[in-house]
Amino acid sequence: MPRAERTLSEQLSDDIVEIIRAERLGPGDALAPSRDLARRLDVTTPTLREALRRLEATDVVQFRHGSGTYVGPGIHRRLLANPHGPRIDRETVLELVEARLVLEPAIAAAAARTRAEEGVRQLEAAVTNALQPPVRDVRPAVHFHVALATASGNALLRETLEALMHVRALDQIEIRHRYDDRERDHAEHVQILDAVRSGNEEAAERITREHLMAIRDVIAATDLPRSGE
Repeated sequence: MPRAERTLSEQLSDDIVEIIRAERLGPGDALAPSRDLARRLDVTTPTLREALRRLEATDVVQFRHGSGTYVGPGIHRRLLANPHGPRIDRETVLELVEARLVLEPAIAAAAARTRAEEGVRQLEAAVTNALQPPVRDVRPAVHFHVALATASGNALLRETLEALMHVRALDQIEIRHRYDDRERDHAEHVQILDAVRSGNEEAAERITREHLMAIRDVIAATDLPRSGE
C-alpha cells in the first residue's frame, strides 16, 4: 500500500533511523550520500533531504558543510526535544532553573550512590567548564550536570536532563552569562564532584540544591525582560 503524501517525510525519517541502527552507526559516523539513500528508499533526493531536515531538528543527524551528513547524539535519545522553544525572558529562564531544582538534587544523590564509572569520568572532565567564560551561544561538549546524571547510572535520567538542556539551550546559555562568577561556579562543581566520588549522597544533594538556588537568586534579580514586555 503506498504511503500517504502527508506522512511520507515522517515515514522516511523512521526508515533512515532504521538504516542507522541496522548498520550500527553511532554519533559522528557518516551517513551514505543523500543521492544513494534516496535511491535505496526509492524517493527523490529533495524528498530524502526533507526527511533528513526533520531528523536534524532533534539532533539525530547533523549536516557538515562540504563534508556530508553524520549521525548526531540524538540517535540515542528516547526523549525528543521540541526545537521550537519559547522566546527568552526572565520567566522562561527561571522556569528552567526551577525545573532543574526539582530534578537535579535527587539526581546528584543517585550519582553519589551509584557512581557509574563513565559518568564520574565525564564529571571529572567537565568540572573545569565553569572556568571558561561563555562565548556567545557556544555550549560545552559535555555539560557538567548532564555528566552528573550519567553518573547516576540511569540512562533515562541522563536523557531527560540532556533533552531539557537541549530544548532550553538558549535559556541555559543565558544562565551562564548571568551567573558569571566563574570561580564560585567552579568551586561549587568541585564540591559536587567530591561528594559524588566519596559516595556522600546527602552532601551531593544539598550542595546541588544550594548551587541551583544561588543561580535562581541571581536570575530573579537580573534585568531580563519580563514575559510580555
